[in-house]
Amino acid sequence: MRVGDWVLIEKSGEIIPKVLKVVESKRTGAEKRFAFPKKCPVCGGRISRPEGEVVARCVAADCPAQLKARLLHYASCRAMRIEGLGEALADQLVERRLVRDVADLYKLDLETVSGLERMAEKSATNLLAQVEASKSRDLPQLVFGLGLRHVGERTAAILARAFRSLGRLGAASVEELDAIPEIGLTVAESVHDWFNDEGNRGLCARLAAAGVGTELAGGACVEEDERFAGKLFVLTGRLESMTREEAAAAIEARGGRVTSSVSKKTAYVVAGEEAGSKLDKAKALDVTVLSEAGFKEMLGA
Repeated sequence: MRVGDWVLIEKSGEIIPKVLKVVESKRTGAEKRFAFPKKCPVCGGRISRPEGEVVARCVAADCPAQLKARLLHYASCRAMRIEGLGEALADQLVERRLVRDVADLYKLDLETVSGLERMAEKSATNLLAQVEASKSRDLPQLVFGLGLRHVGERTAAILARAFRSLGRLGAASVEELDAIPEIGLTVAESVHDWFNDEGNRGLCARLAAAGVGTELAGGACVEEDERFAGKLFVLTGRLESMTREEAAAAIEARGGRVTSSVSKKTAYVVAGEEAGSKLDKAKALDVTVLSEAGFKEMLGA
């Protein structure tokens, strides 16, 4: 593949664009070959691209670009939800060496933050209030926010509900992790390796010392429901009373599983506003479709 190429793509899994092939007949000769950089363009550190993998990564532990990305990921709405921590602020925090990891966010004070560019006292006060509020986010958001490789939002929720504390998750063996449904050996090894790193263990300890909650809170007391236990659910469309993430968490807390595609094994499709092809497929396969009202009634909400 070259810069300027036309490519043929398909919707893999009904949503993710997947490149099938290059349309070589459309090449004009102006296309340029792409060369992966041999050094990180930000810090000059060594770049690693494991055989068989697509992504090339800087492996320098002190790379400022990676620190900035970790801060933004940790503060994102699906992780610890620290509103006001955007790229401009992350740049300043890193460039001025005010933070060396996400735990340092909890050491920031009003004088320091209000002294940054475009951060008046009111904006700084609001930001620090958001940082303080992030301490009460639930364990799935914290696990996701830590940015473990191969651990997305859903996997973070599965791990959090399986171990119920960051300490127990960190102490789990590869075999214990691999035994959890939907985890698999690749994720198990990645999680184990992350927690086996001395620096990462220190980060977890500093977060706990700062008052960040490391125990499962949301959904911890919900008993398994036979209407959900072992059942496959698919969510499609926009729900008015809750986010997709909240709906998935409610299902999983009751023993159900949420998948992305409809099949004969699907027990229920929860259809919100503007439901798309998944609703059509559910009807074609005679899968039970729940409206948002019916889903809430099932939840007992």
